[in-house]
Formats: sequence, structure tokens, C-alpha cells
Amino acid sequence: MKDHERPPAGPARLSLFKSLWYRSRSEARDDAEAGRSITMPMRIGAPPLQQVLRRLAMGLLVLAVTTLIVYADHAGYNDNSDGAVSLLDAAYYATVTLSTTGYGDITPVSDTARLINILVITPLRVVFLIILVGTTLEVLTERTRQQVRIHRWRARTSNHVVVVGYGTKGRHAVETLVGQGIPKDRIVIVDVQRKSALAAGDDGLVSVTGDATRSETLLKAEVHTASRVIVAPQRDDTAALVTLTARQLNRRATIVVAAREDENVPLLKQSGADTVITSSSSAGRLLGVSMVSPTVARTLENLMTLGNGLDLIERPVGKAEIGEAPRSCADLVVAVVRGKELLDYTDPRLTRLQLGDRVITVSRAVPASEQA
Repeated sequence: MKDHERPPAGPARLSLFKSLWYRSRSEARDDAEAGRSITMPMRIGAPPLQQVLRRLAMGLLVLAVTTLIVYADHAGYNDNSDGAVSLLDAAYYATVTLSTTGYGDITPVSDTARLINILVITPLRVVFLIILVGTTLEVLTERTRQQVRIHRWRARTSNHVVVVGYGTKGRHAVETLVGQGIPKDRIVIVDVQRKSALAAGDDGLVSVTGDATRSETLLKAEVHTASRVIVAPQRDDTAALVTLTARQLNRRATIVVAAREDENVPLLKQSGADTVITSSSSAGRLLGVSMVSPTVARTLENLMTLGNGLDLIERPVGKAEIGEAPRSCADLVVAVVRGKELLDYTDPRLTRLQLGDRVITVSRAVPASEQA
């Protein structure tokens, strides 16, 4: 299974239905706590006027159906004024019945009419009342719907990416992940600041508000089932604690950490980080390159920014490329990952590409218009 593929939806649906029918005390407590800390992406509903007109149309439809049902069996009804029930009388009876007014001047007298009132008209009356108070019900059930969405998300989330910290580094990491084809619903943000978590929700991402150095916060982000974890807080000591906690909860995930100082790299790797990116030294090297050759610095910037001029990507070798020299590829191959070894393009062993190789290439960025 690829990292960004969805897990099977069947068990998730069963878990959702089970939660609607029965929940233990601990499950109810977990869902309530998750509802306070997990922020789901905002769903944009229809404008208020459209919602009112939609409910009005539904109410008129129920009224029309009830009128036709009554008129189809008008012989089973009695009108106290003239004894006969016309189409207008049927509409009048449907109106006063659905609104629960019930003046009693038109009444069902036959067994068929009374049975239809029990089995059909009464359910339609309930539907009509639900439509009338739909706005109130929507407000009252919003919390329940939110908890259902959270429960369904938690049941379906697996092999996703957890990003700790939604500052500048975290935002750019998410942009790169999305540019590489990972759906937003497979990315979860964890940030201690509520404002950042809400910003992630506005960007279409699920977010968890809380201290990522604590196990319960990372468990809410389902870090124990994640395939990758990006740790990008503001401080290196926080990064070390988050990395240690994440590695304790998930032994198989790939953990990438952003650090400010080079001296903290060994500590972060001992804490469980697979890769550590040092922001201060990287920025310093880029500053030095920019001073010597601004064009080289711009080229590096293009390579590091996905979808901007040139892209530096890693991909599996194609079937047509197996057995060919790296230089025969359509893209510029700069290195090849063979097993656990990285071979650059000058390596004498790199004469032919093999099955299972992964090539690191420089290719032209594909504009969004062409991707569509």
C-alpha cells in the first residue's frame, strides 16, 4: 500500500455505526476530549437564503404529496359543510393536518382513510415539522455531526503524515507534500497554539491542538499509525522531546526533524530522527552561495521549491529505463538509490539502471494548468 492510499472503508463504517448505537464510558470520554482538541476542515454550506428556499420547497412538496394522497381517497373523508371533499378541500385538510392545527371540519371516516392517516399522513406530518424547525435542529445536531466526523476520521486514518508545528517551516512542508500528490486529508497538523490549528483547518487540514511532547496529544493525531512524521517546532529542545515521544509511539515511521543548530543534530538522531535538517547552517550555506554566485542560488531555490521552474524529485525507475544508462533518461539523473546505497552520477558502478532502483532527477516543473 502506498503511503497516501486510503485504508479499507468497511471496518471504518462498521465502527461508525457501532459508535452511533453504543459507546462505552471510555469511548465517550475519548470522543468528547477529541472534539475539544481536534479541528476538522470547515465545510462551506449553502447561503442562508438558499437553505430557506430549499426547506420551503421541501415543505411544499410534502404538502402536495399529502394533498394528492387525501384526494385519491376523498370518498373516505367527510366535510361537515357539504359532505363532499374536493381538491381544494383536500389541500385545506393537508394544510391543517400537517401544521397540527386540526379544526375537525374534515375528518377521515372510512377504514382505508384512517389507516392511511396512521401509516402515511402521520409520518408526513413529522417530516413537515422537521423541515419547519430544520434550522434549530441543525444547530442542535452540529456538535453530534462534528463528533461523528471526528470518529469516522480517526477510524479511517492510517499511513498518513503528521506535521508537528504549523509555522513557516510546517506550512512549506505541507505545500511540498501536497505538490507531491499527497491529499490534504492524509495530512494531520499538531500545534500547541489554537490560532495555528484553526489556520490549518482553514487550509483544509485536520489539526490537533495540544502539546506534542505529550503522548496523549500525538495519539489524538493517530501518530501510532502514521507512516511519516515531520517535526518542525520553534525550539530544538522541543523538537527532541517530540521526536522521542513520536518514536516511542511509532517504531516504523520515518521521522524528519528541523533543527536550528548543528550541535543538536546528534541528540535528535539519538532521539529517533531518521533525518535532521539544520535551518541555520542551510541558510548560511545558501547565503554564501548567493554572495559568490546569485544565479546558482536562484537555481538551488528553484530546485527546492516544488513546481517552480525545476524540480528535484525521487522516483522509481521506469520499465523502459531498466538496462539503460542513466544519461539516456528523459530527465537529468543526478543520483541513483540502489538498495540502501546512494550512487551519484559519477560512480563507476552506475553504468546501467536496474530493477528496483530509484532515480533522483532534475526535471521541468509541470504548471498547474497542464496538470489539470
